[in-house]
Amino acid sequence: MINKKRSISIKLKWLLKWFLPATLLVAGSMVLYCLYLSYPIDKRFSGRRWSIPSRVFSDVTLLYPGQKINLMLFYEKLHRLGYRKVFHEPHIKGEFRTLGASVEIFLHDFEMPSLRREGICVKIRFVENLIESIINIKNFKPIPILELEPEEVMLFFGHDRERRRLVSMDQVPQHVIYAVLAAEDSRFYQHRGLDPLGILRALYTNLRYVSIRQGGSTITQQLAKNYFLTPERTIFRKLKELFLSLTIEIMYEKDEILEIYLNEIYLGQKASEAINGIGEASFFYFDKPVEELSLIEGATIACLIRGPNYYSPYIDKTRCKKRRNLVLYAMKDKGWISDEELGTALLTPVTAVGYESYGKKAPYFIDYLADQLKMLYSPQDLSSLGLSIYTTLDTQVQMAAEKALQNGLLRLEKSNLTLSRPDPQKKLQGAVIVMQPKTGYILAMVGGRNYNVSQFNRITQARRQPGSAFKPFVYVSGLDKFTPASILSNKAETYEIDGTIWEPKNYAPVPEERISVRSALARSINLATVDLAMRIGLDHIAATANLFGFSIPAHPYPSLSLGAYEVNPLNLARAYCAFAADGVLPFPLALKEVLDENGNVLEQRHMSIKRVISPAKAFIISSMLRSVVLEGTARSLKPVGGKTGTTNHFKDAWFVGYTPDILALVWVGFDDGSSIHVSGTRAALPIWAELIKALPRFVSGNWFKVPPGVVKRTICSESGQLAERNRCPHPVEEYFLTDNVPTDYCPIHW
Repeated sequence: MINKKRSISIKLKWLLKWFLPATLLVAGSMVLYCLYLSYPIDKRFSGRRWSIPSRVFSDVTLLYPGQKINLMLFYEKLHRLGYRKVFHEPHIKGEFRTLGASVEIFLHDFEMPSLRREGICVKIRFVENLIESIINIKNFKPIPILELEPEEVMLFFGHDRERRRLVSMDQVPQHVIYAVLAAEDSRFYQHRGLDPLGILRALYTNLRYVSIRQGGSTITQQLAKNYFLTPERTIFRKLKELFLSLTIEIMYEKDEILEIYLNEIYLGQKASEAINGIGEASFFYFDKPVEELSLIEGATIACLIRGPNYYSPYIDKTRCKKRRNLVLYAMKDKGWISDEELGTALLTPVTAVGYESYGKKAPYFIDYLADQLKMLYSPQDLSSLGLSIYTTLDTQVQMAAEKALQNGLLRLEKSNLTLSRPDPQKKLQGAVIVMQPKTGYILAMVGGRNYNVSQFNRITQARRQPGSAFKPFVYVSGLDKFTPASILSNKAETYEIDGTIWEPKNYAPVPEERISVRSALARSINLATVDLAMRIGLDHIAATANLFGFSIPAHPYPSLSLGAYEVNPLNLARAYCAFAADGVLPFPLALKEVLDENGNVLEQRHMSIKRVISPAKAFIISSMLRSVVLEGTARSLKPVGGKTGTTNHFKDAWFVGYTPDILALVWVGFDDGSSIHVSGTRAALPIWAELIKALPRFVSGNWFKVPPGVVKRTICSESGQLAERNRCPHPVEEYFLTDNVPTDYCPIHW
């Protein structure tokens, strides 16, 4: 008995001396390690938890009765906005159906600082390509103006290229939360980060089915692994995961842990973009916000967590359904759904809305926009702050411009095989920019034939000679002294410039020796233009042109009058805007607003304009540029104003044309300056015509109203003076500035 007591005493002494201290040391070490882990956890979770890519959006699209539209571009627009065609009456946001000459659309919700719209079902009726009416189907009230929401154009991704929309626990329906818990951690609210019962249950299930049916990791463990650990499988990494999980559970409430998890989990792939978080997944798979997910949809998303690309309905619907049904059975076992709900759900097939992985839209425009954004935000901010960036881009105009340019360049190559080059870097090139003249909004920008081959933006980065496209700025310089009816000389002249003889020539023979200002511009007659320039004064022309945004040096050569001066195509298009905007020069605008992730306005750009000529002068030039279309080098088009341009040796071909609502510039040429062997009339003008034909809403057929300061008189086409009644054989009506009206009658037919 004594020996037994002595043995117990020895053991107690051993425990007190070695085991308890060792236990306390281990426990203390664990506590200290957890305290050590708490710092990076707090730093990671208390700051910005995710890098949210900033989204770039197009402008809204306005629709109204009486508007002409391109139906093909309209339906393509609906498709890109995520609307799905159905054959029943639309009853879910994002659905539409066509009914003969009408379309019914259940609109998405959308919100901007200046515009908020609840999704309603509307009916748009067409008469050929004209919108006849727009009505609200619910109350049959007419809608005077309908805005289609902006289109997502691109995202500024970080290194991981993750798409994510943040949601709060309040937004997630309870049945969706149950589905996630049933799929991944049904005892989430009972354990403290580790779940021994869950591990045993998973082990039993996997052994029973001889396959991996369940995992033993809790949601907290998955979160710890995703946020703080590498994918390597080691004992040390697993131990660290356990300690991280315990520490997270001590520091944060269960709902907060689950909310972080729901926003973090990887749920699929869209081309090179990762779908992260349940908010993004709800749109990717079902095109709806998480608040609207049904039981079946929630179970489908939950079933993907185990293997998003293995169980994806876009890859294998049968496999997805089997996994989804396991989640539904687990929900029933926990009492979270009824037998009736389970039976209905099991019979429902797996359906996803489908998606199309678009390439980079409007890439040259985006590059131009990005250069402006770099002055406001760092690349890291753009890829992490979740900004919403609203632009002036009209995707329908952009696509029409891209298509017109491609078709036009192919036509030229087929018509002249010498223009076709096998090397992609040396191919025939072109560029298009489309603007709203009165606002300066850039609606479309195509900086080259193929962005993947060349990112050089020929609209913003190139400098080329405009040729005759510069002539309107010569003619507007002389309106104080000359009128459209003034007579110019078309005789050949020789000029000496710095000891060099310059002898300008016409592009084609012109028999008349005398020609009116209007006809000289309409027919792009070089000799008459040089005569006008020399009589106006080159310095005066340079000063006037610089008001339009050019940078012409002092004491220019006479060849300036024929466009022998390099310009930036964007600046040339902007300068023409003043003719279409009553003499007001706009600043080119691509960026409209920048919003933070909470919808607060960070940046807001408004149009910036300045007056460079009077409305009267702008109207006179527009009327003369309309003559280019009616009788000159662009007579195949009407009713528009515009001017072709061709440089020496046919290196550059241009057409700049406009209506009261839209202006577009087209350039065609080789980057190395090789000849294209055709003029602007044959190379650039057909591209412009195809583009405008595809955009009927911008060509109403209306022309500019005569402003104050302009009068109309009947003059003799031969003398340019007031016509003698019944004597002048070819009288014409002409516009004049009120302070520069001819007062003498025709001396030829007096």
